[in-house]
Amino acid sequence: MVLDLVVIGVAITLGPLHNSAYILLLASRRGVRKGLAFLLSWLANLVVVIACVVLLTGGQPPARHTAPSTAAACAKLAIGLGLVLFGAHRRRRPPRPHEPPHWTARVDGASLPTAAGLAWLLQPWALVGAGAATVVAADLSSLTNWVALVGFCLLATVSLIVMEMYTVRAPAAAGVRLNALRTWLEQHQEQLLVTLSLLIGLWLTARGIHELVA
Repeated sequence: MVLDLVVIGVAITLGPLHNSAYILLLASRRGVRKGLAFLLSWLANLVVVIACVVLLTGGQPPARHTAPSTAAACAKLAIGLGLVLFGAHRRRRPPRPHEPPHWTARVDGASLPTAAGLAWLLQPWALVGAGAATVVAADLSSLTNWVALVGFCLLATVSLIVMEMYTVRAPAAAGVRLNALRTWLEQHQEQLLVTLSLLIGLWLTARGIHELVA
């Protein structure tokens, strides 16, 4: 379980879409506050999903090949196959000129609730779902699993935390470097999406199959 959560957490935090949006928020008026609203909403989404799974399982992992464990493995397999198919489709698609989403033009005047809602919209829910399917196996009588759950939430949020802290400590330097990072992310967005989708998709597919047949 721990290794799966690390892999999924890294895939979430490296996603180009929410990182680009977050940099735009930080560069806008009241950017630090908007960034914090986005960050807290993002983290709260993860915590709520994990808490719901833990409440359903009671903090005790189901026995292998029971309905709950099989459902979790099937969910992981389905998400993995979906990501592989998505990555393969995007890889074959002819390159298109990058056009920023329409909402980016309204970021400067966005309110704090809007920034928080944007985090909900940009959360990679397929990967969060894979994380939830993994958490089904969490045994909360073990300190290691508690650390793994907390670590997953922080790992999936670490890119936002780093950018927020950098902007607070050195706003001028952060503005220049984060803007350069956003430009790079936008230029390589398609390659990043394809690579992440294929890699994490293959991992989840393999793990789902293993859990079903082991």
